[in-house]
Amino acid sequence: MNAVIVDSAKVMAKGQITLPKDIREALRLSSGDRVTLICENNQVIMMNSAVYAMKMLNQGMKGEAEKAGLETEEDIDALVNEIRTEVES
Repeated sequence: MNAVIVDSAKVMAKGQITLPKDIREALRLSSGDRVTLICENNQVIMMNSAVYAMKMLNQGMKGEAEKAGLETEEDIDALVNEIRTEVES
């Protein structure tokens, strides 16, 4: 998200809010999508849950390719082909 979007939403009796359209579009949210809320220092950060999950996966996997000796695309292709051959056998 490049531009800062400032908007407001009213908190209803059951704690529900309606996300403004500009916010939904910026987060690429559709009806039924899930969001992740992170509360820190009296602020709430809201992220598309799919984006948050991928971000956490990337952080968790950081450095693993190097540990496994995968330095090039060819190394990755070779490993994938090796695993496919093992599975097919």
